[in-house]
Amino acid sequence: MRIFGRGLAIGACLALSLGAANAQPAPPPPLAPVTLDAPVVTQHRGVFNGKTVAYQARVEAFDLPGPDGGRGVRLVTTAYVATGRTASPERPVIFVFNGGPISPSPYLHMGAFGPKRLAVPDDLSADPASFQIVDNPYTVLDVADLVFFDPAGTGYSRFAQGVDPQTYFSVEADARQLTDFVVAWSKAHGREASPKYLFGESYGTIRAAVAVNQIQKLPQDQNLRGAVFMGQAMNIVEYVQRPQNIISYVVSLPTLAASAWWHGKADLKGQDFEAWMSEMRTFARTEYLTALAQGDDLDPAVRAAIAQKLEAYSGIPAAFYVENNLRITKERYRVELLKDQGLTLGMADARYTGPSALAGQRAADPSRVLPEALIAAFEVYARDSLKVGDLGAYNTRSPVTAGWRYAEGPASPFSDYPFMSAVSEVFALNPDFRVLMANGHQDTQTTTGAMDYGLALSGWPKDRAQARSYQGGHMAYSVEASLAQMMADVRAFVTVAP
Repeated sequence: MRIFGRGLAIGACLALSLGAANAQPAPPPPLAPVTLDAPVVTQHRGVFNGKTVAYQARVEAFDLPGPDGGRGVRLVTTAYVATGRTASPERPVIFVFNGGPISPSPYLHMGAFGPKRLAVPDDLSADPASFQIVDNPYTVLDVADLVFFDPAGTGYSRFAQGVDPQTYFSVEADARQLTDFVVAWSKAHGREASPKYLFGESYGTIRAAVAVNQIQKLPQDQNLRGAVFMGQAMNIVEYVQRPQNIISYVVSLPTLAASAWWHGKADLKGQDFEAWMSEMRTFARTEYLTALAQGDDLDPAVRAAIAQKLEAYSGIPAAFYVENNLRITKERYRVELLKDQGLTLGMADARYTGPSALAGQRAADPSRVLPEALIAAFEVYARDSLKVGDLGAYNTRSPVTAGWRYAEGPASPFSDYPFMSAVSEVFALNPDFRVLMANGHQDTQTTTGAMDYGLALSGWPKDRAQARSYQGGHMAYSVEASLAQMMADVRAFVTVAP
C-alpha cells in the first residue's frame, strides 16, 4: 500500500481512496516526458542460490495505446534476463510490482528481487545512513527472468501528452495497463510461450487478481502459470474496522498477537511461537468470533473470560476489552500496547516503535524508515549499476489524489469486492494456474489473518493454492531470514512442473 508522500508507497492510500474521496486536493503538476529512444543495456554476472548466472539488465521504454486506441502511456521498465547457457525461452518470467494505488516498484526491486538489495540490519534502531547495498544471493534469477512494472505516472513511466490520467484511475484500467505491458514485453522479446507469473504486493494484489483474469482471456495464449499475492488486499472489506464488522477483529487478532510476542507482551505459556499462534488462531475463529456475534447478549462471565484470553494473546489489559466490547482496532492497538513507555508501534511494521503523538496529533509511522531507505538505495543503484543517465525524476509519489474507482458504477451498500472471484475464474479456465499468498506477521495493514480467512473462503483448489507467513511487516523481506525463506518459496513455486 502507499501513503501519500515521498517513499511511503505502502499504506493508508487504501483508506483514503475508500473513505475520503470527497476531498479534492489539487492534482500534482504533470511530469516531464522521459526520452528513452533505445534500451539502456548492461551486462552482469551474479551468484544466486549458489549458481553463477550471466544476465542482462535492460531499462527499456514501451509505448502502449490508450483504451480508445489513441495515445496512452510510455512505460519504462527494468528487466533482468539470463544470457549464455542459462538463457532459454522455456525459462519463467516473473512480472513484479508494488501497490498504491499507484506506486512504482523500487521497494520489491531493492528489497527482495533485484540482483542487488539494501541490507537492513536486525537492529531496528540502526541509522538508515548505515544501510548498505549488497549482492542479493537470495533472488530467483537462477531460475527465472524478472521484469519490474512501474505504472504510468510513477517511476520513469509517463502518461502521453494530452492523456487524462483519470482514465487510468480504476482497478480495471490499471490492470489492463499491466496486461497490455505483459503482452508487449513478451512479444518484443519473443517470450510469448514462456511460463509467466505475476508478483504483486499490497494494492498490487488487487491489480494482479484482475490482470490474471484479463491475461487468461486474451485471444493469444500467454502461458500464464501463477500469481503471488504479497500482503494481499483482495478481501478488502475487512480492512475498515467498523464496530459491527466483527470479522475484522477476528482476522486482526493474529497480527496483534505476533506484535505482542515481538515486544514481549504476550503470555506464551511455555509454547514456541508457531504452536502458540496456532492455538490463538483456533481461539479467534471459535470462541472469540462466537462471543463477538452475541454482542450485548453475551453472558458477563463469558465476556470476562474472553477478555482474559485476549489479554494473554495481545498484551492489552482485560479491563480494556471488557470496557470496549471485546474490540480493539489495529490503529488503537498501535497506540495502546506501549503507551506506558511513551511509544507507538509502526503501521506498516509493528516491530518498529517511535514516540507517541502529542494530544490531538497523529504520530508518524516509525516503520517509514524502510521505504525511504529503499528509494534512496534505488536511486544510487539506477545511476551506478543500471547506468540510466539523465531520465529525469524517478517519481515515487502517486499521481492519484482522489477519485480512484475500485468498481465500475455507483457505490452501493450491496456491492462486493470481487477480486478473489476474478482469480477463481482463472482457476476454472487454466488447470496449470497456481497461487502463493504471503504476508508478514507484524503487518497491521494487510494481515495474516485476513490472508488465511480469504483463502479459506476462496473455493480455490487446495492443491493449487497455498499461504506463507514471515516475521516482519508489510515489507517482511526487509528481514534477511524472511527474505531467504520467501525467495525459496517463490523459487519452488515457479519451478514446480504443471
